[in-house]
Amino acid sequence: MTQKVLITGASGFVGYHLIESALSRGLEVTAGIRKNSKVDHLSGFKIRYSFLDMENPDLLIRELQVGRFDYIIHAAGANRAFSEAEYDLANADATETLARAATVALPSIRKMVYVSSLKAIGPLADIEGTITEETQPNPVTAFGRSKLLAERRLAAQPIPWLVLRPTAVYGPRDKAIFLLLRMISRGWEPYIGRSPQRLSFVYVKDLADLGVHALFSDIQHRSYNVTDGRSYDRYELADVVKGYFHRKALKFHVPVPMVKALITTVERFCERRHKAPALSREKLREWTGSSWVCRTEGLRRELGFLPDYDLKHGLEETLEWYLREGWM
Repeated sequence: MTQKVLITGASGFVGYHLIESALSRGLEVTAGIRKNSKVDHLSGFKIRYSFLDMENPDLLIRELQVGRFDYIIHAAGANRAFSEAEYDLANADATETLARAATVALPSIRKMVYVSSLKAIGPLADIEGTITEETQPNPVTAFGRSKLLAERRLAAQPIPWLVLRPTAVYGPRDKAIFLLLRMISRGWEPYIGRSPQRLSFVYVKDLADLGVHALFSDIQHRSYNVTDGRSYDRYELADVVKGYFHRKALKFHVPVPMVKALITTVERFCERRHKAPALSREKLREWTGSSWVCRTEGLRRELGFLPDYDLKHGLEETLEWYLREGWM
């Protein structure tokens, strides 16, 4: 009998690739979405849909009972909000509610994989430092704290679980890093301040394949930081883009105080329009973190994670997709 997986956040960037990977492994996929989710881009997949109300536990239990899922990959959440309480509601409360509902509705569930974020750990102040699985969490944003809280609440549930904390994720369909890539392709290469940084990345297809593979692993009740296993300086991403297009770009460093002033203006503008800002002074702490580099030996040893892409090959495939789809 075909095994069934529920993928929350299925209409999002990572969710799309999780669906693609799960189908390639022969799983029957149900996309967990909101009633207002845009799903036209999922029309090419042979999948089912389930409208999940994370604020209504009884209704959620009924949805899970109807689905009779063997696995759950929980990739839904909020990466922008007005307040810490809103982040906690969308990330921590929703994760706990889903795990509790699964415990009741799916007594034979085999695994729940939660896609958290390396921001739940936070960057290191020492540029020579490396994040390990023993690093004490020190998230520097409300988003990161809400993800850490979600992990801790999940760990308290009597359900087989596993947590993946990806670093900066990029790849086809991403709209965040895309804006920076497009700017560089047009000849502009901006940086915040002049302090050196060591960064990490993971290609979305590698992350998606890992998330699906983790379902079938015997390992549970573990958390892993997910990167491609390499360390990059702050200029390497732009160097790949410039090399791909065979063009130069004007490199410039915007002083941190100037960026703070600009972000403050954006925050006030968004507040007047009752919109959660994509830019915030708080997120600036993440963007200027000295080291986001991780050790991934445990992930490789225990889950056999050997990413297919480094930054150069992943970005080249991503840029090809953007060009083919008319994004650039």
